[in-house]
Amino acid sequence: MLLADVALPIPLGRALTYSVPAGDAERVVPGARVLVPLGTRRVVGVVLERREGEPPPKVRDVLRAPDEAPAVPSELLELLRELANYYVAPIGDVLRLALPPLERELAKAVVAQPTLFDAARGVGARQVAWVEVAEGSEPAKTSASAKALLARVRAAGSVPLSRLADQWAGARGIVARLEAAGAVRVARRAAPEDAFFRDEAARDAPPELTEPQRDAVDAITRTLDASAPKTFLLHGVTGSGKTEVYLHAISHARALGRGVVVLVPEIALTPQLVARYRARFGDDVAVIHSHLTPKERHGMWHKLRSGRLKVAIGARSALFAPVATLGLVIVDEEHDSSFKQEEGVRYHARDMAILRAHRARGVCVLGSATPSLETEFLARSGRAEKLRLPGRARAQAMPHVATIDLRRTGAGPTGDKRLSLPLHRALEETLARGEQSILFLNRRGFSPSVRCEACGKVETCPQCSVALTFHKFRETLRCHYCEHERPLPPKCRACGAPALALEGLGTEKLEETLATAFPSARIARLDRDVASGRAIEKVLARVRAREVDMLVGTQMVTKGHDLPHVTLVGVVNADAALSLPDFRATERAFQLLVQVAGRAGRGDVAGRVLVQTYDPDHPAIAFALRHDVDGFLDHELADRKQLGYPPYARVVLLRVDGADERAAREAARVLADHARSVADHGVLILGPAPAPLARLRGRYRFRVMMRAVDRAALRRVVVAVARRASQGSRAVRVAIDVDPVQLL
Repeated sequence: MLLADVALPIPLGRALTYSVPAGDAERVVPGARVLVPLGTRRVVGVVLERREGEPPPKVRDVLRAPDEAPAVPSELLELLRELANYYVAPIGDVLRLALPPLERELAKAVVAQPTLFDAARGVGARQVAWVEVAEGSEPAKTSASAKALLARVRAAGSVPLSRLADQWAGARGIVARLEAAGAVRVARRAAPEDAFFRDEAARDAPPELTEPQRDAVDAITRTLDASAPKTFLLHGVTGSGKTEVYLHAISHARALGRGVVVLVPEIALTPQLVARYRARFGDDVAVIHSHLTPKERHGMWHKLRSGRLKVAIGARSALFAPVATLGLVIVDEEHDSSFKQEEGVRYHARDMAILRAHRARGVCVLGSATPSLETEFLARSGRAEKLRLPGRARAQAMPHVATIDLRRTGAGPTGDKRLSLPLHRALEETLARGEQSILFLNRRGFSPSVRCEACGKVETCPQCSVALTFHKFRETLRCHYCEHERPLPPKCRACGAPALALEGLGTEKLEETLATAFPSARIARLDRDVASGRAIEKVLARVRAREVDMLVGTQMVTKGHDLPHVTLVGVVNADAALSLPDFRATERAFQLLVQVAGRAGRGDVAGRVLVQTYDPDHPAIAFALRHDVDGFLDHELADRKQLGYPPYARVVLLRVDGADERAAREAARVLADHARSVADHGVLILGPAPAPLARLRGRYRFRVMMRAVDRAALRRVVVAVARRASQGSRAVRVAIDVDPVQLL
């Protein structure tokens, strides 16, 4: 009998077997979707394998096979199976990553129509007129307006007619005359729903490459020509032109007929980057992000799967785009922790990008000014080739970085020591010269905590083990983990004293302090409270247009933005990132400092960076002062090797949580004891212990850390623990985090 092993979108660690009706044999192949019965329901699954054999007892038939070709390409299916195996994740949950949401949620529609491909393909889409370049010549008698309009269309390739009408009176008549002469043609297209495609992106021409850029491009393109799997680390200082290297590599891959996946840390924070890709390649790119409607996502998925689009850009989920004939995978800012999925299937997109490129016999390029220790270790061990961009693309000098020792430096005119006198004077000077400043503070809100001065009680979240942050604009206290919110009480909830003190400094308070200290300055803020989606780009557009003198922001301001008129960066509190109970804290702090410093001096005027700290001799700060990335990597790798932490060892974190503290602690103890009972020599089991963030969203949290140099030995323990966890109480949740990035 012909059987199919089918992965279903349920948290099950294995596939289920179904028999294949003779009429569907040609369609039921690995990667194809099938409609199958599951209990009393019908669900859509993906075929993992097809085989001849004896059926299991009470085997049920596949009900329908809707696809003429597999929905999941073979190389992507193989990647997903390896991902499930490596991260000890249910294969059904893993398959969810690669299928469009419309098809997962509307399984019943499979019965009613031959395929789901047509269900969301532009039905009822609004049409708009676009003016495109044609092969005819410009009319002999042409007005100045017509010449300018035609030049605009030629520069962009195509422009919406409505946009031309906004700029030129009588544009529709001008276009009609140009169309009659054959200089342009008017085409009707579906109006773009996606925010990334609403605005025109004027086409650009590749600039002259620097010698290091050319060397990097040559190395990548030679490997693409050879169709040999290889990984490159593109290590370039901030402003060195890594994106231009990516663009040249993509152009070469497209010329070879190969597809491309580009991963960026947070797509919403990089609209300028997407605009650069559109300027080079037009709208023949797929931008994958969380704000797409199911219809838009499905349409994009179909275009990629069919090969109509060859380039996919997005955050970590874009890794699973069904790009045809994949040849190049780029991970920009590969060090960024957002590439690690922290819920559900806890995969790391950077690591899986390397694997996907390898399986497709393609090239993986990992780019960063501050490479992660894991990627640097790959290069030093010969598993990746390092390409260097040692200077800025426009030959600007790196910004001068200096520390302000808060132990010995007093407050400026504001009276707040966190706005020290040297920083205050530097802001004055920058403002007087008509230049721009960025102030980086990774704490949003007005005050990070509220304390009673009578009894010392701190206002805390009832669901999480954290202090509530005061947001002055809303006059509320808010938890940044579970979003619990309540009004600021008029008196202490513990002792009744009307003596509540606002402690600490957040971006909202810093913005207010600066507005008082510099009344003539135009100040903007960039954090999660004021900017999301397109609002982020609006703030950045104001900065680029020089409508902002001072930009106050959290980590959002470090994300690769090119702001050429920023000459001063002030790091208000460099020590905050160093105090976390995490072996990666020093690495993250160094990366943040180097990345935010890289926003200064990217134009024609030299930049400077002032770092306020109580610990100027800390390695993260000392190496950042000298822009010494190699020195920091040497130092931190030596420390990690001595302590036996990644990349010299493998770590798996067992996370246990429950509404009942005692039950969660006991479940963690049972799993830790089981791990010790099966562990070989060399596998270290630590814990259980309360997580640093001991309570989150009303659930008590415990951790068990498993660590070993031998990956196979560690995996045997993890698999055994996973089996034991599946037999435990459903009141307690157990998550297995392979290669964890966040330890809180």
